[in-house]
Amino acid sequence: MLKRLSALPVDTFLLALLVTVALAAVFPARGAAAEVVSIAAKVAIAVLFWLYGARLSPQQAWHGMRQWRLHLLVLATTFVVFPVLGLACRVLVPWLLTRDLYHGLLFLCLVPSTVQSSIAFTSIARGHVSAAIVSASLSNIVGVVVTPLLVLLLMHTSGAPRVDATAIRDIVLQLLLPFVAGQLMRPWIAGVIARRGVLTKVVDRGSILLVVYTAFSMGMVERIWLSVGVWKVVAVTVASAVLLGLVLAFTWLIGRLAGLDRGDAIVLLFCGSKKSLASGLPMALVLFPAATVGVIMLPLMLFHQIQLLVCAVIASRLSREPLSCG
Repeated sequence: MLKRLSALPVDTFLLALLVTVALAAVFPARGAAAEVVSIAAKVAIAVLFWLYGARLSPQQAWHGMRQWRLHLLVLATTFVVFPVLGLACRVLVPWLLTRDLYHGLLFLCLVPSTVQSSIAFTSIARGHVSAAIVSASLSNIVGVVVTPLLVLLLMHTSGAPRVDATAIRDIVLQLLLPFVAGQLMRPWIAGVIARRGVLTKVVDRGSILLVVYTAFSMGMVERIWLSVGVWKVVAVTVASAVLLGLVLAFTWLIGRLAGLDRGDAIVLLFCGSKKSLASGLPMALVLFPAATVGVIMLPLMLFHQIQLLVCAVIASRLSREPLSCG
């Protein structure tokens, strides 16, 4: 079990995130340095989504579409059930959450599923790995378009900062175009990316850390963290844990009611309940004003860590069940 868990991106990456946040708190980027870091973050976001496009095989996705019912259940959980639960969390304002923290909680409900860890947990639990690859990849492909649209539709009506034409332009330039370019260039560069696995991982993780540093630096300079007390962070943590618990219970129940076999039910459990830090943080930096993006990102960062820990325990337990279990 320890060998399996050690293969997951948990300890070192979470430690790197904590160090990055601490660095931004002590040495936030200001003035000209902030401009340089902001430009670097935008470039990193474009490279990140270019890599996503280059990694995902259209042939593999189309081949896996024969399990259309499973994939629709994953997409419905990610982009319908989660957003409904996020809207329901509005009752927590203002007695438990500030408006910006609620917007962050709602935003995490709108981002796509993870790819890497969803597949890893499915593999540990002895689910259908090929189906997990298709479902998680499809969620991210759809999320490039659907997540910004859901932000426009739901967060504007909830009192969040309005996403204007400039933000839409940035979405196209920083997210959609690099992703499409990666897909178009895939026949020529897929082999190089596969051979340079370590380099790709460094670019992937490094981009996320740069986005985190940029956002938290903005928060320090704007002094927005003064509005987030310890108890508010505890409240967000508890709300995120409850949200994850509800979706885990929902996906397992729906898997049973839909008559999915054990392997597909595990795919729905992990791909449907996870939220992508790698996709969500770059999108947040594009979609939200600098004055609030740090606080808005906080719930997603907390949820990401909770889901890794909880799903690691669940996957380990499922790995010990007989394969004949339904």
